Amino acid sequence: MADQSIAGTSGMTRLARGGEDGDRAARARLAIALLAVILGAAMLFSLTSGASDASAWAVLRDWVSGSVADNSAADMRTRVIIQDIRLPRVLMGVLVGASLAVSGAVMQGLFRNPLADPGLIGISAGASLGAVAVIVLGTTMLAPVVALLGPMALPLAAFVGGLVATLILYRIATRQGRTSVATMLLAGIALAALAMALTGVLVYMADDRQLRDLTFWQLGSLAGATWQKIGTAGPVIVAALAATPFLARGLNALALGEATAGHLGIPVQRLKYVAIVSVSAAVGAAVAVSGGIGFVGIVVPHLLRLAIGPDNRYLLPASALLGAAMLLVADAVCRTIVAPAELPIGIITAAVGGPFFLWILLRKRGIVDL
Repeated sequence: MADQSIAGTSGMTRLARGGEDGDRAARARLAIALLAVILGAAMLFSLTSGASDASAWAVLRDWVSGSVADNSAADMRTRVIIQDIRLPRVLMGVLVGASLAVSGAVMQGLFRNPLADPGLIGISAGASLGAVAVIVLGTTMLAPVVALLGPMALPLAAFVGGLVATLILYRIATRQGRTSVATMLLAGIALAALAMALTGVLVYMADDRQLRDLTFWQLGSLAGATWQKIGTAGPVIVAALAATPFLARGLNALALGEATAGHLGIPVQRLKYVAIVSVSAAVGAAVAVSGGIGFVGIVVPHLLRLAIGPDNRYLLPASALLGAAMLLVADAVCRTIVAPAELPIGIITAAVGGPFFLWILLRKRGIVDL
């Protein structure tokens, strides 16, 4: 009778847990649908925001009707602003925001720590170093490489820089199959400092024209978005993001420990390699077109874990949607808060992300209960 009672209790526990998991999954799917709507609204808001009074609705009307109602100078100016300036900027914001947020979620799952972030542990700095090297040395030492790769030289250099930084970090922080979070963070700070020092050397070597280009990298911006840059970096980012859903099951198992994940049939080492390459590609391409934009990768996944839970099957797509929406809103604020001038987007993300990061630290130490 006792065994039957225990079995019955265990069965009821599994049923209750299954119901709880079902409720959480339903809540996560609803949140993803809501985030998709929010992203659509953010895209529309960004498309209609700016110092100019250009109307996106008029251009949309022309697109729908398939004709141009008026060829006046004002209408031509409106179409140029919407189609060639704002629309590429919106699409670039979606790609960059999604890549940074998903990369943060993957890094946190890989290192099993909510404080891991491509910007905090040196990946973004390594990617920036690669991109700056192409800008400064592209007409001298790296001229053959730039001539061979063409427009792909910049995102590929950023990708290689981010990949090298990630591999060095992982090599330093991992011993006997275990990753030390403290070593990871300290090594990331050291790698970021070294990359910034080398970047400083390249900045010192740059001429006036290159210095104007390098100013773009200091705080990050979407102001340089063009259709050519989207065509160059977009496929890299999309390919990296397309690989991340296949990591969800492995990252969920990895939360139980590498040994347990291996016993569950997860190819842990291959999972690590794919995650590292995907993050490096996404962050490298994002840095190549937008510069260094920090804290998106740490704020977005943490907010979503509080809302929908840690299941990476839902966390990764939700991170892509929320990251894209948040970056678009931040960019719209940057364009309007000091119009007609423009505030670098890195200032907004740092102003929001810095206190949020501090709150996470205090919360983990039990100093705050919020």
